[in-house]
Amino acid sequence: ASVLSQSPPPLELILAIDHNQGLAERARKHLDGVTVVESTEPRGASGARNSGVKNSGGEILVFLDDDQYAAPGWLRSLCTHFSDPDVLGVGGGITLAWPQDRPRWFPREFDWAVGGSYRGMPEVAAPVRNVWSGNMAIRRSTFDTAGGFRPGFGKLEISSRPEDTDLCLRVLDAFPSGHWQYEPLAEVAHIVPPERSTRRFFLNRCWSEGRGKAALATMNGVDASTASERRYATRVLPGAFLRETARGICRADTGALERAVAILLGVLYTAAGFAVGCAF
Repeated sequence: ASVLSQSPPPLELILAIDHNQGLAERARKHLDGVTVVESTEPRGASGARNSGVKNSGGEILVFLDDDQYAAPGWLRSLCTHFSDPDVLGVGGGITLAWPQDRPRWFPREFDWAVGGSYRGMPEVAAPVRNVWSGNMAIRRSTFDTAGGFRPGFGKLEISSRPEDTDLCLRVLDAFPSGHWQYEPLAEVAHIVPPERSTRRFFLNRCWSEGRGKAALATMNGVDASTASERRYATRVLPGAFLRETARGICRADTGALERAVAILLGVLYTAAGFAVGCAF
C-alpha cells in the first residue's frame, strides 16, 4: 500500500515469493494492484529479487523489503538522482519501528544489526561504497551488466551474508567511473519484531555479520569488502564508546553504560565472526 500510494506511482509493483506456493496463492487472492511471481532461483533473498527483476519492465529497478513501508515521497527522492549519468544506483534511509520503546541498551551506532540506518552514516545525500537492497534503486542496464544478485549468496534463515554489498562491489568493478548514492530523505520504516530486540539476537547478528563479511572478502578481496567497516570501527565506534562511558560515569546513567558495553561486545563478536569465517 505504501508503494502504490507514491506520487508519481511506480510503473508496476511485483511481489517475489521465495519458494512458498501457499503464500503465493494467498497473495494473488488478496493483493490488488500487485503482480505476484514465484522465485525460480535457489532459495534466499538474492534468488527472489532476481526472479522479480526477470518479470519486470522499466528502466529503473527499485527494491523494498516486505517488512518495511515507504514514507510519502520515497520513490521520487530515491529516483531523482538518476538524472546524473554517473549515479549507478541509490539507497535510501531506513528508520526503525520498534515493537515498543527503543531498548535503552541498544546503541544507535549498531542500528544496522536490525536493518536500520546507523549513526556514522551520511546525514545528507552523498556517494557511498554500497547501499542496502531493502531500500535501493538501480538502473536495469547496470543490474544486468553486473549479473544481478549472486544466486545462493545472501540472507537465508539464520544466515546473513551481504548480497547487497556484493552486488554493489561488482557494479563498481564493471563501472569504475560511476558511484552509488545514499539519499537519507528516501525513507522507509523497518519493522523490528520483538525477538530482534534482545541482547541475544544483537550478539548473534554481530557474529553473523562478521561471518558474512569474511565470505564476501573471499570473493571480492579484503580491502574492498571491509574498507567502510574498518573506517567505522576505527573512527566512529571508539568515540561512541568513550562518549557513552563518560556519560554513564559522570551522570550516573546506567543506560549509557549498557550501551558502552553493547558497543564493546558488538565489536568483539563481529571481529570474532570475521576471524572464524576467514579460518574456515
